Order: sequence, then structure tokens, then C-alpha cells
Amino acid sequence: MIPVFSGRVQTRFFLLITVGLPWTLLIGWLLPRPAGVSVLQAYGVLLLSLLIVGVVGIAWDAVYIALQQYRWEKDWPTLFALLTGIPECITTYLVLRLLGFLFGFTVDTAAFLILFTTMWVLMWLVAVGPIKIFLPRWRYNGGRIT
Repeated sequence: MIPVFSGRVQTRFFLLITVGLPWTLLIGWLLPRPAGVSVLQAYGVLLLSLLIVGVVGIAWDAVYIALQQYRWEKDWPTLFALLTGIPECITTYLVLRLLGFLFGFTVDTAAFLILFTTMWVLMWLVAVGPIKIFLPRWRYNGGRIT
């Protein structure tokens, strides 16, 4: 079965919590920080970016499902699923920079790109492999976790 919208949203948040959050907490202190920014402030921005990926990703999932309707099998090839990270990265970065401008915090571009790229690849790897092992009915339930 093809992931339905609710399944895509559940999978997105499941992967953000089980893969993205631990990865962010693990490498956050290694990422570059602007001068004068504490580790705690940097973690705040990194965790905010995870939240933005989740929220903005809901809109992207609606777009992806609409685009998939033009495909015969109504699903993406696996490589397309990996490449969807590009527009999501750009959108997340722009929203994060806008929030930084509005609320007065600094966004380190290099740290964001390192975190987003590594996190996205890890989440994609889990989605194409281990999630199917540990949640065998995931695919048959339209991508729903519950």
C-alpha cells in the first residue's frame, strides 16, 4: 500500500523523534557556533529546526501526495524520497532564518546544513530499511505507525 497523508505525517514525526532528536542531541555540541553563542542557545536553534522540519513537512507531504497522483504507481522511487530533502532543507532554512530575524537569534548556516543533511540521510536510511523490519505492517497500513 502507498503511504497515505496521515501515514506520511506519522512516519515523519516518528522518524524525527526516534532518529532526528537523538542525532541532534548527539552531534549538536560538535557543530560550529557563531561567536558568543552558547551551547544551550545553539541547541535551542537546532531543536527549533527539527520542529520546523515537522511542521513545514506536513505541507510538503501534501504537495508530494498531489504530485504522486500523476505517477502510474502513485509512489516515489526511493531516490526521489531522498531528494525531497533538498526543497525541505531550503524551506526549513528560510523559515528558521525568518524566525531568527524576528526573535533575534543567530542561525549558523554550516551547522544547519551539516545537521539537516546528516539527519535527513539517517532518517531516509531508517525509512527504507529498519522501519520495515521493526514495524512490518507499516507499509500495509499506509505508512501509519499506530
